[in-house]
Amino acid sequence: MDFNKRALVGLAIALSIGAAPVVAAPAKAPEAKRWVGSWASAQMIPAAKDALPAADVTDGTLRQSLRLSTGGGRIRVRLSNAFGTEPLKLAGVHVALAAAPGSARIDPASDRALTFSDRPEVTVPPGAEYLSDPIDFPATPLANMAITIRFDGAPPAQQTSHPGSRTTSWFGAGDQLAAAGLTGGKSLDRWFVISGVDVQRPTGASLVTFGDSITDGYGVTTNGNNRWPDILAARLQADPRTKGVGVLNAGIGGNRLLLDGLGPNAMARFDRDVINQAGVKYVIVLEGVNDLGVLTREQPASPEAHAALVARMTASYDQMIRRARERGIRIYGATVMPFGGSAYYHPDAANEQDRQAVNAWIRTPGRFDAVIDFDKLMADPANPNKLSPAYDSGDGLHPSLAGYKAMADAVPLDLFAR
Repeated sequence: MDFNKRALVGLAIALSIGAAPVVAAPAKAPEAKRWVGSWASAQMIPAAKDALPAADVTDGTLRQSLRLSTGGGRIRVRLSNAFGTEPLKLAGVHVALAAAPGSARIDPASDRALTFSDRPEVTVPPGAEYLSDPIDFPATPLANMAITIRFDGAPPAQQTSHPGSRTTSWFGAGDQLAAAGLTGGKSLDRWFVISGVDVQRPTGASLVTFGDSITDGYGVTTNGNNRWPDILAARLQADPRTKGVGVLNAGIGGNRLLLDGLGPNAMARFDRDVINQAGVKYVIVLEGVNDLGVLTREQPASPEAHAALVARMTASYDQMIRRARERGIRIYGATVMPFGGSAYYHPDAANEQDRQAVNAWIRTPGRFDAVIDFDKLMADPANPNKLSPAYDSGDGLHPSLAGYKAMADAVPLDLFAR
């Protein structure tokens, strides 16, 4: 090869090595989104008086409404047969925007049919919960949503429900899944079968308010959405830092830390109602007043029994703290509020001593990630063992509507803006 040819070959090799390849710019990755709980209710076995009348819904339709907290462009619905002893068979489930809280009417243009593994019908095994397939849905913050269910046959003999809905549900005969207004005229202020609604959004997390009747909303206005978690949800949505935080109410009236009462004890349900919620990042624990009150409701207890109760209660809190932290969940302890004026529990000085001991444990640094001191907020300054008259519903145990608002307003939003 002569010099000219060698030079040309060398030049070609140099150009092939040194030239930068021309490639297309990478496509922008789609925005990652996550599932965040926007609404939930804690499940239990209803008393006979609170059960859905089987004869009225066998092959019939049930319409229930709820209020979301945070919003998103897609949703999925969780159905529960957690306490059923036989399969729960549903012929169909629809979602829509409700005309109003507790209304039997929907906006027909928003009606969507849910599917489960691409099928309209679903059979939920005993003891199980099922998630629907995700669907596009206009889930705006604080929207009123209706879930309409058609039963395939009779509901399970042992039902799964949330009796403390403080929201009206409607039921009637036949297939009314897509009806603009459910007819039949029968209603109950209970929730059945439904246990959660998740929304899909680019950022956000869920907060579980975990407690008893004070969290469940005893004494609030039916269809008013004025429980303290409802008011807190509205505050979170009004602050740009916390608009992505969903609030899940896991309160059960009469609930206790250590023993079953109205519903399973708090320790037994902590995993299902807190740990397993979509996007959970925070939990507020307000439990214990019923444990303290029940001890002596029927008869006095020995000093040893009082001491043992406090030890078991604080051990229960410690278990929750450990479980939450293992999952990266920030757990906030709420102090037990005064109940010295309760005619139901008629507590004495020993009960008050127990409450003070429990609250001292909750306030001790290094236990909960933060303390929400509802005790100091709600106590009567002149009689700290009793609720303030400004916040007492009249029974000495449950807050009034003003009391619930004060509780919600006292929760620092900075706890959820990290």
